[in-house]
Amino acid sequence: MSMEINSNYNNDYLERLQEGKDKTKEVGKEQDAGNKSESIPVPKDEYISSEQSGSRPSGLYHMGKDGNGNPKVMYDDPKKGSDAEKCTMNTDKVDREIEKLKEQKQQLEQQIKAAAGDEEKVKELEKKLSQVEAELSQKDNDTYRRQNAVICYP
Repeated sequence: MSMEINSNYNNDYLERLQEGKDKTKEVGKEQDAGNKSESIPVPKDEYISSEQSGSRPSGLYHMGKDGNGNPKVMYDDPKKGSDAEKCTMNTDKVDREIEKLKEQKQQLEQQIKAAAGDEEKVKELEKKLSQVEAELSQKDNDTYRRQNAVICYP
């Protein structure tokens, strides 16, 4: 079994390859000419060391863990500051209002006991007492306290 090597094959292949490169260069030059007229800047990422930039880093990354204990990349924002913002809710005004209603309820109950002989006065006092109890049942709960609390920012 004999093999013959055709050297023309290698040369033809090289010539076709060279022609393809030449055509690509020509097309690239035409595109470059069109791009220069548009002059749109191409955004590029570039590393600038902190020494060259002359400023503090824009943020720091570190490894941490999420709620499930899995590794997570954490970002510390320098604009946020080191202390977290704290606020409190003040329910003193609501608590005083509820206390007044409770005192009013007790006074009405005492007045009802004192006016045991007068039917009309007892009915009037019981009517006021039922209104106070209804208002108290509306206001004496956590939902009402939260809705009417005063939020204080430091």
